[in-house]
Amino acid sequence: MPAPSPPDHEVVVVGTGFAGLGMAIKLKEAGVDFLVLEQADELGGTWRENTYPGCACDVQSHLYSFSFAPNPEWTRMFAPQPEIRSYLERCADDFAVRSEIRFGAALTRAEWDELAGLWRIEVNGEETVTARVLVPALGALSRPTYPDVPGRDRFAGTAFHSAEWDHDYDFAGKRVAVIGTGASAIQFVPQIAEDAASVDLYQRTPPWIIPKPDRPISRVERWLFRRAPSAQQLYRKALYWALESRVLGFVVHPRLMKGLELYAKRHIRKHISDHELRRKVTPDYTIGCKRILISDDYYRALDRSHVDVITDDVAAITERGVVTADGGERPVDAIVYGTGFRVQDLLTPLTVVGRDGADLNETWREGGMQAYKGTAVAGFPNLFLLLGPNTGLGHSSMVFMAECQIRYVADALRAMRERQLGSVEVRPAAQAAYNEEIQGRLTDAVWSQGGCRSWYLDARGRNTTLWPGFTFAFRRATEQFDSESYELAPRIAPVPAAAVA
Repeated sequence: MPAPSPPDHEVVVVGTGFAGLGMAIKLKEAGVDFLVLEQADELGGTWRENTYPGCACDVQSHLYSFSFAPNPEWTRMFAPQPEIRSYLERCADDFAVRSEIRFGAALTRAEWDELAGLWRIEVNGEETVTARVLVPALGALSRPTYPDVPGRDRFAGTAFHSAEWDHDYDFAGKRVAVIGTGASAIQFVPQIAEDAASVDLYQRTPPWIIPKPDRPISRVERWLFRRAPSAQQLYRKALYWALESRVLGFVVHPRLMKGLELYAKRHIRKHISDHELRRKVTPDYTIGCKRILISDDYYRALDRSHVDVITDDVAAITERGVVTADGGERPVDAIVYGTGFRVQDLLTPLTVVGRDGADLNETWREGGMQAYKGTAVAGFPNLFLLLGPNTGLGHSSMVFMAECQIRYVADALRAMRERQLGSVEVRPAAQAAYNEEIQGRLTDAVWSQGGCRSWYLDARGRNTTLWPGFTFAFRRATEQFDSESYELAPRIAPVPAAAVA
């Protein structure tokens, strides 16, 4: 049997958010042949999809950016969505990777070809591209989820999810229902409350919210960061270590969150005058069990006379409005869903098939979502996930985690090249041991012991989302590709083009 032909590309990356773009930049620097597939017509990932009014990052701008591409021109401590999107666009141009991105190219299916030692990647359901290595960099906050409420499709008014914002809709004088009170809702509710005649906010579980230490970054500060890059680096490090200190309350013992909880309660008292409303918005679980949110205008918006917080369950949606569990119907002109994303369906709707026909989505549905260092999965050779299981954070910048994984993948590719390896596949025992340790550390963390149910947990109650500790520990764990944890197979020499001819 002749040796297989070479693949179309050494690496195919999927997605152009921070993780995918960062991977592309580092592949370009290393001289690796690669292609980036992006299903949309523009890059940006989460920051392309989420354009709702008030959309901004909840991690400080100077930390929520690439370490290798500092931006001295951030205008606010917490960057708004348009600035983050523009930053990603500039990075694509400054590092000359835009030409390697194929837009309007959706990966619909990827299947490992054992004999050829490569991935066969179906694009737009009609074309196949091959690659030795596949790197999905999809993230979790771009595929919206809707509540399973009877009659949702019957509503005769305007309805949309916060991640699919209808910018043509005019809220002025309208009766609006908002379903959900998560991270997106606390940003857009104050914006639409300015114009709407009424806002019915349907809250299932109140979030803990602390003040947002946001402010404009002055021209003098921006001038200093341009003239003295070391000053910006020092500032970034200060932000990093300040956020790392919060890990103690998350992981060591929930009792350490008590001070922060009192701080959050003072925030409620300061901005909400009505005692009944204070009761409604005060959580009954330990702070940190769900994502801690930051806002200075959300509570003020709820305290307005035309905004009503409704804690009864949503039982149905009719042509006219929303019906609650007590049978009451509240007519509205528009419904906005702030109901989050499909975090536990990380690869959906993609189909990724590994060794012996194993479907990764099915593997995770049956045994729970897990990976080795959030990156590699047993049974799926030459597959490296970015921002995979248990890489999420409740306290710091996801860009930091993405960079750790990018460095790990780049080192794996270097090892494959230097040692002439055709495939690397994490050993099942290494993956099992790693995840047993991760879940053991999560057992006593606030996300498991804080008395809440959050999107961090899967249907079995396992936290498949968050990293249980300091981010510098993850950095150490991914510093180098640990080939001893992998099954290594030599590369099969491709058939020369002349021989094929």
